[in-house]
Amino acid sequence: MKQSKKYFCLALMCLCGMNLFAQQQKIELKVLQMNIWQEGTSVPGGFEAIGEEIIDKRPDVVLFSEIRNYKDTDFIQRIRQYLASKGVTYYGESSEKSLDVGLIAKYPIRTQAPNYDEGKKVGNVLKTKLSIKGQHFIFYSAHLDYTNYACYLPRGYDGVTWKKLSTPIVDNEAILTANKLSKRDEAIQDVIADVEKEDKEQIIILGGDFNEPSHLDWTTHTKDLFDHRGTIIPWHCSVMLQQAGFVDSFRKMYPNPVTHPGFTYPSYNKGVDISKLAWAPEADDRDRIDYLYYLPRNGLSLKDITIVGPIETVVRAKMQGRDSEDHFLLPKAIWPSDHKALLATFVVHL
Repeated sequence: MKQSKKYFCLALMCLCGMNLFAQQQKIELKVLQMNIWQEGTSVPGGFEAIGEEIIDKRPDVVLFSEIRNYKDTDFIQRIRQYLASKGVTYYGESSEKSLDVGLIAKYPIRTQAPNYDEGKKVGNVLKTKLSIKGQHFIFYSAHLDYTNYACYLPRGYDGVTWKKLSTPIVDNEAILTANKLSKRDEAIQDVIADVEKEDKEQIIILGGDFNEPSHLDWTTHTKDLFDHRGTIIPWHCSVMLQQAGFVDSFRKMYPNPVTHPGFTYPSYNKGVDISKLAWAPEADDRDRIDYLYYLPRNGLSLKDITIVGPIETVVRAKMQGRDSEDHFLLPKAIWPSDHKALLATFVVHL
C-alpha cells in the first residue's frame, strides 16, 4: 500500500510539473498601434507624451503612423533615446525616408523593409520580422492614403477637398467608386500578396491608420447612426482582408458596432483648438479607421484589446462625452494625437 502511494505521489508530481511546463511555454504579447499626429508636434509636449504613453502602457511592440523625421532628425532613434533616458529599452531601425511609418520592439529586429516594389509605391507599409523565444513574427505597420476619404460623402463633405457638398451622396456605387480612387486597396492587396509568400507558422499582425472605415461598422444596425444616412457600405480594405483570412481584433472582441463603435478618429484633445479636430464641422464624422488585424493559426489567441486615449470624441465641432460602452485606457497626462490608439494582447502557445 505504501509503495502504491509512493508511485501515485510521483505520478502526481510529474503531472503537476508537466502542467507547469505547459503553462510556461507561451508568449503574451502586447501590441500598441498609434497614429502620433506629426510626431506629436501638433500638441504642446506631444513628443514626450508619446514616450510617456509607451512607458505607461508597456507594449512589447509599437506600430507608429505619421513619422516625418523633421529637419533631418530620426524619430525612431529619438524616441528610443527618450525611452532609454527613462530606463526603458526598445529596439528599432531608422525610419525609411520613403515611408511615414515605423516600429519599435522590446526584442531585436531581424529584418525590416518597405512592403512595395520600388517602381510601384502605392502605400506606406513597413514589414518587420522579429523572433521571441524561437517564435517568428511578421508585423506590417501601415498608414494608408488619406485622400478620396469617401466616408465623408454621405456626411455631406467632399473626401478630397474637405469642402461641404450641396447635398450628401448616399448612392453606394458612387461612394465605392470614389473610395476606389484612393491607393488604399492597392496597398492592402500588396500586403495580402506578400503574406501569401510567407510561412504561415509565423505570427502575422497588420496594424495602422487605414483612413477607411470597416464594412463591419457600416451595417444595417448602424445605417441610421453617425450620419451614415441609410448607407450600408462594403468598404474595400476590410472586405479584402476578411476574404484573405485576417481577423479584425477589435470586432473579434466587440462584435456589436452599436454598443461598441470603437471610434478612433477624431479624438478630442484638450491640448489643441477643437477647430483642428473638426474636418467636417457640421457632421458626425466619427469612425473606426485604426486597426490591429491578425492572421489566425493554431496556438494564437486574442486575449484583450482596448482603446487608448481620451474618452471624449468630436461631433459637429464640439466635444462629445462618452456615449458608448467602449472601454478605454486613459492617457497618463498629455494625449499627443488626434486619433485614439489601440492596445491588443495576444497569447501564443509554443
